Amino acid sequence: MPLGERARDKGESRYCGVETEFSNDMPQLLSFHIDAGFDFVLSPLVDPTYRPSSHASYDALPVAGSDLVLTPSQWSSHVVGKVSSWIDLDSDDVQLRQDSEIILKKELAWASHLSLQACLLPPPKHISCVNYARCINQILQTSNSLQLWLRIPLTKHDHGDPTDYESLGGDPVDSWETWNSFRLLCEHNNQLSIALDVLSSLPSLNSLGRWFGEPVRAAILHSGSFITNGHGYPCLSKRHQKLITEFFNHSVQVVMSGGKACAELATNNTGNHVDSKRHPLKQYLQYIGYMYQKMDPLPEQEQYELGYRDFLQSPLQPLMDNLEAQTYETFEKDTVKYSQYQRSVSKALLDRVPDEKASNVTTVLMVVGAGRGPLVRASLEAAEETSRKLKVYAVEKNPNAVITLHSLVKLEGWENVVTIVSSDMRHWDAPEKADILVSELLGSFGDNELSPECLDGAQRFLKPDGISIPSSYTSFLQPITTTKLYNDVKAHKDLVHYETAYVVKLHKVARLAPCQPVFSFSHPDSSPDKDNQRYTKVKFEIPSDTGSALVHGFAGYFDSTLYKDVHLGIQPTMPTPNMFSWFPIYFPLRTPICIKPGMPLEVHMWRCCDSSKVCSCDSIPVPLSPLPAPLLAYPTDLLDGARAGRKTRADFKKGRKSPEAQRPS
Repeated sequence: MPLGERARDKGESRYCGVETEFSNDMPQLLSFHIDAGFDFVLSPLVDPTYRPSSHASYDALPVAGSDLVLTPSQWSSHVVGKVSSWIDLDSDDVQLRQDSEIILKKELAWASHLSLQACLLPPPKHISCVNYARCINQILQTSNSLQLWLRIPLTKHDHGDPTDYESLGGDPVDSWETWNSFRLLCEHNNQLSIALDVLSSLPSLNSLGRWFGEPVRAAILHSGSFITNGHGYPCLSKRHQKLITEFFNHSVQVVMSGGKACAELATNNTGNHVDSKRHPLKQYLQYIGYMYQKMDPLPEQEQYELGYRDFLQSPLQPLMDNLEAQTYETFEKDTVKYSQYQRSVSKALLDRVPDEKASNVTTVLMVVGAGRGPLVRASLEAAEETSRKLKVYAVEKNPNAVITLHSLVKLEGWENVVTIVSSDMRHWDAPEKADILVSELLGSFGDNELSPECLDGAQRFLKPDGISIPSSYTSFLQPITTTKLYNDVKAHKDLVHYETAYVVKLHKVARLAPCQPVFSFSHPDSSPDKDNQRYTKVKFEIPSDTGSALVHGFAGYFDSTLYKDVHLGIQPTMPTPNMFSWFPIYFPLRTPICIKPGMPLEVHMWRCCDSSKVCSCDSIPVPLSPLPAPLLAYPTDLLDGARAGRKTRADFKKGRKSPEAQRPS
């Protein structure tokens, strides 16, 4: 049965499995473990003593049971196959190598016949696993649905110290290196995942962090990794608890492993009744269930965003696309954002008009890009809060939103305060100068909705001492490992998707280094030679204890100062709490880059502009390589309203929208 329930969270981590030894009585084996509370078994499908060269007289594989001993639903839902652990496709022994390839293909063919969802592959036994990976890649090319979990011990050894990995038949190396070599040889096949062996000792936090961007499907937790508490019950160390909780949060299933005792006990129960209370791992399962159930419930915002985790969205471009009512409604639900805007306007009004002049001075405020009026409302509420008089111009180019604006003004009785202007801010001639200019043109990367170009054009409305809200913003970049997103982009098999920047609710990612600032803009910009083109060089230092890591791309964020000390942003170290209008932006790399320990990562980034379009470009010449890295261009938005062959949201997953689905990148 599931470990527990969390609101709206239907992730796979609710289910816990158990590793067993080979048994000829599959129904009894399954019944014993299911009755004890486990959801599935990780069980060998073929007698481990079988060798093709030694048992040539066998007419059929010595399997754990015919496909008829369990129902198709039982095979599919409650059994994960376990490939024979003795196989060694990179052995110097020719006979062993040949036997290994024969039995590997036969066992996986049998697993496919049983309609199993997944099979566990034994860990590579050598640093070089070329032949093993070649054989698996060949199988994956012809497999339609079977997921293969490669068993990888969770180890990292810097000084050749002894390792539990040796007991699993492997070499004492950083096991991430083994996984990376294997998956590169398998061409990042999305049917290849990881089952991590969690042992009694754990690597550093930075080293562990790499795995959260990898396709980890299961964590095999050995009973030897537990300690005994003061009451004599098994429990985990604080570090192990934190790791398992993170696995739960990333939909990783826990599989308990207790050696041969489970299979022997199940096999010895030869009667019709299997006493599940005698299960040797029962207390361990109860502890794992307790850990799952004591996790904090998902916050309301996280529940709302569950469906958008790691989902690529190619955004629309608001300068050329009029937003839909549903889109406006989604943004307008973000009360935190508009609360920050209201605070900014309040502070600006107080600074602009002293108390003794509050009844005589009327402040002119222009909302450029008014949409359906949330900023207009926030500004008027700020005026009421500060007892200041306000005159508002609401400038909006979308004629459909203008209809709603007129209805809102009439409904609220704002006719004497708000003037609606149905025009593009770049072409409107204002009848008077503004004291305060308010806009919400910020994108996930700060400037990627062309806020600099739009506000530079609208600056002519502003008095020389006028205030712009926002007053400044900065974009940030961060290298990430994200196998899921890389494979999603790769699946399109064309260059244009690698040169598209996506908005994504990042979840299964490993953030490899702290964010670095990229481009900054301030408003109003009174410099005579202002230029929105930018170039910067950013250098990232991966912590030395991380080990090697694969960079699949970069996450982009922004932080903005609305006015004085009021800020708005999604930069991970200082995000605005409970705000959901923006997801991070993802810049994919066409070819992932492997960073070795101590090796710097240098990124060159440009913001290029001309009269009709704006794009961001990057190049990564470091780490040093024989050939320079390719230059990738990410079109940001179009100034002239002409399409450039960009995919829109509808070209991806129809009918699924998030707050960021309209943020151009």
